[in-house]
Amino acid sequence: MGECGAGGDVNSNVLLAARSTGDLQLDRAVRQWLSWDKNPKTKEQIENLLQNGKDKELRDRLCCRLTFGTAGLRSAMGAGFCYINDLTVIQSTQGIYKYLERCFSDFKQRGFVVGYDTRGQVTSNCSSKKLAKLTAAVLLAKDVPVYLFSTYVPTPFVPYAVQQLRAVAGVMITASHNRKEDNGYKVYWENGAQITAPHDKEILKCIEECVEPWNGSWNENLVDTSPLRRDPLEKICDSYMEDLKKICFHRELNAKTSLKFVHTSFHGVGHDYVQLAFKAFGFKPPIPVPEQKDPDPDFSTVKCPNPEEGESVLELSLKLAENENARVVVATDPDADRLAVAELQENGRWKVFTGNELAALFGWWMFFCWRENNSKDADVKNVYMLATTVSSKILKAIALKEGFHFEETLPGFKWIGSRVKDLLDNGKEVLFSFEESIGFLCGTSVLDKDGVSAAVVTAEMASYLETKNLTLAQKLIEIYELYGYHISKTSYFLCYDPPTIKRIFEKLRNFDAPKSYPKACGPFNILHIRDVTTGYDSSQLNNKSILPVSKNSQMITFTFQNGCVATLRTSGTEPKIKYYAEMCAPPGQREK
Repeated sequence: MGECGAGGDVNSNVLLAARSTGDLQLDRAVRQWLSWDKNPKTKEQIENLLQNGKDKELRDRLCCRLTFGTAGLRSAMGAGFCYINDLTVIQSTQGIYKYLERCFSDFKQRGFVVGYDTRGQVTSNCSSKKLAKLTAAVLLAKDVPVYLFSTYVPTPFVPYAVQQLRAVAGVMITASHNRKEDNGYKVYWENGAQITAPHDKEILKCIEECVEPWNGSWNENLVDTSPLRRDPLEKICDSYMEDLKKICFHRELNAKTSLKFVHTSFHGVGHDYVQLAFKAFGFKPPIPVPEQKDPDPDFSTVKCPNPEEGESVLELSLKLAENENARVVVATDPDADRLAVAELQENGRWKVFTGNELAALFGWWMFFCWRENNSKDADVKNVYMLATTVSSKILKAIALKEGFHFEETLPGFKWIGSRVKDLLDNGKEVLFSFEESIGFLCGTSVLDKDGVSAAVVTAEMASYLETKNLTLAQKLIEIYELYGYHISKTSYFLCYDPPTIKRIFEKLRNFDAPKSYPKACGPFNILHIRDVTTGYDSSQLNNKSILPVSKNSQMITFTFQNGCVATLRTSGTEPKIKYYAEMCAPPGQREK
């Protein structure tokens, strides 16, 4: 939001009167915080900074606000207007209430969904469950029916519930796979997809207009006393598992497969729900990693709770799988919306698939099952698959050969979810969507990435391939042989200084001269540049990007004369500069 706080005048705090910072803007923000915050732990954090003269840290904490990234609001837990805490969640929910009241005349009939994961921080007395209760309290105090889950759930359950219950919107309190210090506030619209523009910007404006907590906003006990609070857990869980069967194609084979599967939930929410999903598909339960199956906000057995990091964070899973003679490991991240997969190879080593490799397998599988279960005259032109623009183009290659449609979106599953909903509303059939950071959507029951469904679809695919004497890795090679090899490299650099990040991208836009991009990278000439941040695309006749302009994030794509495509972008959820590069070969072409 750019300014320190907002709202009406409040009484000066005794501490501030005794030790003013000398900065009127900062003093006002401190005064507001000390007046509004009723969490003793976070209030004390600001008081200590004030007493110790830590003006720079006070300014860093109080003189900016949270903004919507690719996954909603996300930040560290702790005191301050740019952190996730009781007060900022109350303010965000008040802004959402104001915006939804404006958008929906039937808001108080249809209600609002709230879910949460298992994160928490003792030093701030902050937990996902408490933040969910406060979110519900703000709305219940305004006579809005709230569907608050009675226990932790996978993130996909919230968008699923929004659609199933015909709610106007929903919030999931989660920071997904981020470090343990973080938490977040993910907002879904009535269509079941994450919010996009203009809703995000309009909600931020509404938050600015109601930053002082209303009467009742701190009353988290309302979730236990209000007749407007409902628990959707049983209904939504049963309905989700029943809908999951729509993408189960080999239930009898699943029931008798000799394959064993190990599942790790990374100390998060996934264990119970993945067990139920395997049961829905007819499988025996996957073997859980005992040290990681129960919630632990400290994620004590992994250096970071992100299965995307590969073998280094899957050590316990792989060891258990070897002991149990299980060939496939499925790993859901802490909020169970992402999935990593590892498979034991004939040489005794484990292959941890990249998100792009898994997408090749899922894309093949979902189309294979569609073709097997539809008549020969079914209209393949009505079938779609989607991916974000920084993801592999393997689905595009499959689509070109098989005749269905492929589309790409801006990075972030919020764009995929919205586009899938548009396609469904126009009578199209969407089989599969993905982003390279191990986010997958098989089918369309949920309009967000879903690690629970992806885990059990992986098991079914592996079980089917076992009957053909094929492993997942062997099938992947067959897919590349048929549709063309797609070799990609994705990674990131950590950068905690936003001005430095901005300078890097501005240098690329003004490389040899003002408004001049690089013409080569080493010996490799650049053919086209697409800058989604500014809307420039040199491959288009009018030099305008087809993808929507995204001014709040940095993203530049370089297409080289040799066919390589490389993208540099900032993460919407973490302090990272990410890079993505891919070489795509035509079918039949091997390395020369």
